[in-house]
Amino acid sequence: MSAEAELFSILNRRQQINDALENGEEVKHTYRVVNIYTEFHEFSRKEIKEYQATFSKYDEGNDGFLDLAELKIMMEKLGAPQTHLGLKGMIAEVDEDKDGKISFREFLLIYRKARAGELESDSGLGQLARLTEINVDEVGVNGAKNFFEAKIEQQLMTNKFHDEIRQEQEEKRRMEEERVIRRQQFQQRAAVFQ
Repeated sequence: MSAEAELFSILNRRQQINDALENGEEVKHTYRVVNIYTEFHEFSRKEIKEYQATFSKYDEGNDGFLDLAELKIMMEKLGAPQTHLGLKGMIAEVDEDKDGKISFREFLLIYRKARAGELESDSGLGQLARLTEINVDEVGVNGAKNFFEAKIEQQLMTNKFHDEIRQEQEEKRRMEEERVIRRQQFQQRAAVFQ
């Protein structure tokens, strides 16, 4: 979200609150969860990053939202085209802020609902969740078996985010050490020519 759009949103909300207070209406507080990793604790960091990659792939406007046209293209590319009304229904089912678009947080709600069994398999969102999850044809039965065993193991981990963050930090440290070694080797080779 651009700074201007964010400022507009804040000022618009402030105006709605002021108008409601002047009319003696009750003001309903809205809260935004900042960290999707803690809100969507049922997903691992890796899964969320994969969902982010899928979301970004179809967010052609790079505005952080999937609008009706982008959702239409996404469903066509996934091989499950939808009618205009079907697409609007898909958006309405997860559009919590009623802006007519799907944010990344709302995109994750699709997968949460799919895991909870709250989506009909033949509905647009059910097809989207199914088509963007693991494909047994691509990875084979053993790949799917490994996938689900890994899922179970992740569910049993008590502090999976801590472990994932530690692994990411170790990977960055290892890459930095390799970079330093490569630079030293280059400097040694370059010294021969001086």
